[in-house]
Amino acid sequence: MYCLAVSTTSDATGSYHRYAFQFPAGDFPDYPKLGVWPDAYYATFNIFAPKFAGAMACAYDRAKMLAGDAATAVCFQQPANVSSLLPSDLDSKLGPPAGAPNFLLGLADATDLFFFKFHVDFANPGNSTFTGPQLIPVAPFSEICNRSTHVACIPQPPPGQKVDAISGRLMYRLAYRNFGDHEALVANHTVAGGPLAGVRWYEVRNPSTAPSVFQQGTVVTQDVDFWMGSIAMDKLGDIALGFSASSDALDPSVEIVGRTPADTVGDMSGPVTLAIGTGVQKNSFHRWGDYSSMAVDPQDGCTLWYAQEYYLVTGSFNWSTRITSFKFNSCK
Repeated sequence: MYCLAVSTTSDATGSYHRYAFQFPAGDFPDYPKLGVWPDAYYATFNIFAPKFAGAMACAYDRAKMLAGDAATAVCFQQPANVSSLLPSDLDSKLGPPAGAPNFLLGLADATDLFFFKFHVDFANPGNSTFTGPQLIPVAPFSEICNRSTHVACIPQPPPGQKVDAISGRLMYRLAYRNFGDHEALVANHTVAGGPLAGVRWYEVRNPSTAPSVFQQGTVVTQDVDFWMGSIAMDKLGDIALGFSASSDALDPSVEIVGRTPADTVGDMSGPVTLAIGTGVQKNSFHRWGDYSSMAVDPQDGCTLWYAQEYYLVTGSFNWSTRITSFKFNSCK
């Protein structure tokens, strides 16, 4: 079962319309990710039944849910070679072209992204379509310490344990903006940047017509692991990317990099430290968060909010969350 709550007003502390959607018997929906689109709320899951069966993408009737009316879902199950898809999440005040489908990205292999389009028709569900995969070529990369609890290689100072990087998937969110003269998606994932973990990022343009990578880069250094990123664009096209940073000598900390459209394509400036950790994680099954969140203020289109975990005091499952807001000097 997947539960969704939709605020009845602009006050997030107010009342909500609440929904619960069933899955086929025996399906366990793991790793849910959500995207907001004009025609629906789109969510993706990794389905286990009981073995891994592939990614599922679902659309939930946004108009009905905003009104508090009975709502339906339309879902498409993918084969086992497709996993951990991200649905596009609208950031710009200018929406996608009229009738545009939701866009979904995932990792296909070491040189390509999976790209899908999901068009939903709640009045006639049989007319709904899920098309793809289309392969989008990217610069070659290698995963680092993937497979979650089975392989962990991100170090912390003693007595911290090594933690996972979850490098086999894109990290939340798949942020979308329509700039009028072009559309853009930004995404990121953890890669092997030599012997250490780094964060690979992409800007994919023209998803409605001919999606391709406009620019990409890898944020890496020689003595600190970077992983577990999240990325977003402001209304001017400035890009901010946040992530965790750790080493044998650095308690897990929170850092960001950024770029403006005037910078050389593929370059990021920084990093800038948002929070220095004062503790490490131990005896926590080697897991580290699973994802963080870079989001944009919907009113001014400039203020970016980054939420990421770190430890103030060494322990197990006693992490703190640093929430930081900032903006680029050019964005007013």
